[in-house]
Amino acid sequence: MGQMLAVIQKGKSGYVARFERQMNHPVEKVWAMLTENEKLALWFSELRVENLCEGGTMAFDMRDGTFGKFPITDFQDQSVLAYTWGEDHVRFELHDAANGCRLVLAETIQKINDHTAKDLAGWHVCLNVIEALLDGRTVDSRQDDWKNWYKKYVAAVKEAAR
Repeated sequence: MGQMLAVIQKGKSGYVARFERQMNHPVEKVWAMLTENEKLALWFSELRVENLCEGGTMAFDMRDGTFGKFPITDFQDQSVLAYTWGEDHVRFELHDAANGCRLVLAETIQKINDHTAKDLAGWHVCLNVIEALLDGRTVDSRQDDWKNWYKKYVAAVKEAAR
């Protein structure tokens, strides 16, 4: 799989990490992975859609009996889903393309910290898993995949923060 690291750039307020993937599946199928809870659970078990609309909410299971509420800041059906992520912000965009669609995930990061590389490696692996699920492939070990990408993101984040 020829996967590119996210491009991390310093922006006006903090940093933006941008992932881009060509998916060999139509927008509707990829959109369902991002927005339907039973499909979301397959690649991000803590995350749920509470109400899918601008001003709606994503819920994050903190695994301690509480749920973080992440307001949906931008929503266009089959095209854009954006929500706050703690102090940060994530935005998924789907664009029609030959043989499927292009998925863009941009995470706006206020401050680079020890968690940044972990989170970015996490999103990277999530996108790998979405792709594998849609392709009907099994993912052998998310943990091994994550460790491999984590090392690369540690270096990339260090470079971006210079």
